[in-house]
Amino acid sequence: MIDSTIKARAIQLRKGGSSYSEILKVIPVAKSTLTEWFVDVGLSKRQKQKLTEKKKAGQRLGAAARRSKRIQVQSQIISVARKEIGVLSERELLLVGACLYWAEGSKEKSYQPGSPLKFSNSDWRMVKIFQEFLRRILKLKDEDVKYELYLHDTKRSELEKIVEFWSNRLELPIGKLTRVYYKKGNPKTKRKNTEEDYVGVIRVCPKSSSHLVRKIAGWTEGICEYHWGIV
Repeated sequence: MIDSTIKARAIQLRKGGSSYSEILKVIPVAKSTLTEWFVDVGLSKRQKQKLTEKKKAGQRLGAAARRSKRIQVQSQIISVARKEIGVLSERELLLVGACLYWAEGSKEKSYQPGSPLKFSNSDWRMVKIFQEFLRRILKLKDEDVKYELYLHDTKRSELEKIVEFWSNRLELPIGKLTRVYYKKGNPKTKRKNTEEDYVGVIRVCPKSSSHLVRKIAGWTEGICEYHWGIV
């Protein structure tokens, strides 16, 4: 039989705004016992608010701990996977570059033959890899490649900073970004790429490159045909 003073102490703690878990640390009884004791315990608005605040604080701590654990696991996975790549051979770079262009490059259409090579992306690392593909695989000289910048109109005032960003990442002279195009925003569109780290899209445009588009198309068809039997 439980001493009545223990029950009274539990009720006192509850009225003071203590949560079930806090009370159980002091009074080691079953949680169901506390529920039974507290049936007739009326809490004031302030007491209920205090308990709600504690619950939310606990939820925030739990969420922060889970997030920290998730980030730790993600970092470990990425670290291990990064080491599995190593230095790319010429053939591996050819395959990577061809697939990048297959995904993000302009394609020659039957109704528009002679389309030039154009590769666009907002990820500077992807553009950097494609630069290396142009140099090492397609044997293009840097002076034969033009770069264009596409920005939302709302970023017009940040043009100088954004041009500097791309010039630094791609190791280009400032004047290499020959053209800047602005896209007018639709006020009804809920865009998510409006943050500070938004720096637009770079389009890579080699000169006289329609034959290169066909060569890359042949590589991608070869990947499909010889590895998966897709024609």
